[in-house]
Amino acid sequence: MVHAKSWTLKKHFVGYPTNSDFELKTVELPPLKDGEVLLEALYFTVDPYMRIMAKSLKEGDMMMGEQVARVVESKNSAFPTGTIVVAPSGWTTHSISNGEKLEKVLAEWPDTLPLSLALGTVGMPGLTAYFGLLDICGLKGGETVLVSAAAGAVGSAVGQIAKLKGCKVVGSAGSDEKVAWLKKHGFDVAFNYKTVKSLEEALKVAAPEGYDCYFDNVGGEFSNVAITQMKKFGRIALCGAISVYNRTGPLPPGPSPEIIIFKELHLQGFVVYRWQGEVRQKALRDLLKWVSEGKIQYHEHITEGFENMPAAFMGLLKGENLGKAIVKA
Repeated sequence: MVHAKSWTLKKHFVGYPTNSDFELKTVELPPLKDGEVLLEALYFTVDPYMRIMAKSLKEGDMMMGEQVARVVESKNSAFPTGTIVVAPSGWTTHSISNGEKLEKVLAEWPDTLPLSLALGTVGMPGLTAYFGLLDICGLKGGETVLVSAAAGAVGSAVGQIAKLKGCKVVGSAGSDEKVAWLKKHGFDVAFNYKTVKSLEEALKVAAPEGYDCYFDNVGGEFSNVAITQMKKFGRIALCGAISVYNRTGPLPPGPSPEIIIFKELHLQGFVVYRWQGEVRQKALRDLLKWVSEGKIQYHEHITEGFENMPAAFMGLLKGENLGKAIVKA
């Protein structure tokens, strides 16, 4: 019999999550039925969206999320033993799947790249950057792009894809270490939003002519200021709002309707799972190619040990990670 360890939501978050909000449970998994596979997790992801999605869980439910896993027992010919998959199994060491929601890692995945990238630059965050920039923003070469939370898993990919497409890229981040990483990897301008005297002035100096595209990962006051710096007919991809996810009081007011109206701005929220089938596979192949060729650089913030899942998640929400936050089983 296989025993699975799982992290559950003991009680709903109020403000920033704390250790007491989580509970580690062990369950015995049943024998496999025909068509099922047994998965053993190799890598887990922690992502900002989990802070919001946890509201939909009942207390006692397992925390949601993707993992890279290996098939260790199979009664499904499509997924023989040893197959590596990305699975939406949640925060659990072992799980049983009927195969429906499993995605095999790309067949051309090189041995030189860690499989954890299937949860990062060549996974959901990379796809979010790819489609948000190229489809939602409709990016064109020569444009000026602003990225908030630019040293995160999504933002760092956004900036580098924009550079590949011939754009000027300005990124903001929350530490000098992160700013240095952005400058090293091709951002034309990067600044620490926590230490600039005036955010409005920093944005203006970085791009006096204004911004064609703004990839918004943070929401809140930062975005209210950023939207004032958009060019006429500017496009804004609303990807996330991590600056307000842990607020307990009222949310800050939104951007000025006058600016949106008179600059004729286009703001669109999006969720990456809209893009499926061949268009998703093409995007994954593009991302894998760019990473393999060194055109997109990645950085992983790896926490060792399944027992440290809550700590990794809490650290992510406080901005402790540079690049993609990963937990190694």
